[in-house]
Amino acid sequence: MFILALAGCSAPSTPSAPSSTPSAGAGTPPAQDQAELMVSAAASLTDALQELKPLFEKNHPGVTVTYVLGSSGKLATQIEQGAPSDLFLSAGKKDMDKLDEKQLIEKESRIDFARNQLVLVISKDRLVPVSSFEDLQAGAVQHIAVGQPDSVPAGRYAKETLEHLQLWEPLSEKMVFASDVRQVLTFVESGNAEAGIVYSSDAASSDRVQVAAAANPEWHQPIVYPGAVIQGSPRAQLARDFLASLSSEEGREILKKYGFH
Repeated sequence: MFILALAGCSAPSTPSAPSSTPSAGAGTPPAQDQAELMVSAAASLTDALQELKPLFEKNHPGVTVTYVLGSSGKLATQIEQGAPSDLFLSAGKKDMDKLDEKQLIEKESRIDFARNQLVLVISKDRLVPVSSFEDLQAGAVQHIAVGQPDSVPAGRYAKETLEHLQLWEPLSEKMVFASDVRQVLTFVESGNAEAGIVYSSDAASSDRVQVAAAANPEWHQPIVYPGAVIQGSPRAQLARDFLASLSSEEGREILKKYGFH
């Protein structure tokens, strides 16, 4: 898990009413001169969120957006334990549902803002004869990187896919488990694993891996990204504005640029 922050540097502006179709930076400026918006987000959203942040802050003078990035499962657990957060952006429904059941999110704020695809990647620097998930059984593949199924949504989808193909148990001794999907990508890029299972958005972010195969969506649960405002957040309106920016036309274009659907 890691944290990114960027402070807005413009002077405060007069609040304006939110638009029904906001742009990526649109929303109601905070009443206070300075405010920090804490966003807990799945690691796979890193690149898209980095591009969205300055746009949002430019239109919300005095606001600092701070990202807490990591696996959705661990982030949800931290929120349960009282870690400060205003907005949760998950890479799977399960972790958001857990917070919903415990009344830790504003139910009415919840939206699905993106989708993704599961792919099998190999290193461009260490090509192995893999063009399907079944090829992972080959002797040339000694290590397969996947996210921890208990806490990493991409790991759960990977397990569902391999179980569907009756490969999870046969490949179990080759598994190298990662703390989030970006670590899976790093394992493959560095050569610590011959292959890994990541999202198509992660594969698109790297020039050191190539996609060997794509999982049939019917092999796993739908890959949906839900977002919701944390219950009791003192910056709930800012959190709603940020969530609205993700589903705006500009926000959707940014997500599409980084491989999301």
